[in-house]
Amino acid sequence: MDEDVLTTLKILIIGESGVGKSSLLLRFTDDTFDPELAATIGVDFKVKTISVDGNKAKLAIWENREVDRNEGLKFARKHSMLFIEASAKTCDGVQCAFEELVEKIIQTPGLWESENQNKGVKLSHMEESHGGGACGGYCSVL
Repeated sequence: MDEDVLTTLKILIIGESGVGKSSLLLRFTDDTFDPELAATIGVDFKVKTISVDGNKAKLAIWENREVDRNEGLKFARKHSMLFIEASAKTCDGVQCAFEELVEKIIQTPGLWESENQNKGVKLSHMEESHGGGACGGYCSVL
């Protein structure tokens, strides 16, 4: 790990098909937006280091899960997680969403200290009976 980086955080962006998960990922990591971006097949992955309150965190961000908005909100509440919505198209709330997520994680050392590595919420715990769908801009710590 880089000496000046406090921690590396794994973030998963989930949402309904076509809501712009990949666009959100590209807007945050590369500050780009492509209205003709093709649907993701498989997994999209990017890394970005940000500084929040003087602490640097490396974000390993995946986009690959389709979940409907209501199920995502229910999942977030059940696990006391943040549910954040942002717009990649207008850039509204994109930087703030990731900064808020990192800030909350850093304020809760039990989420990122080394003895807790490889712990977290497993998405397979979600109810399978509800099918796919999503919540644009929902971020989960794994």
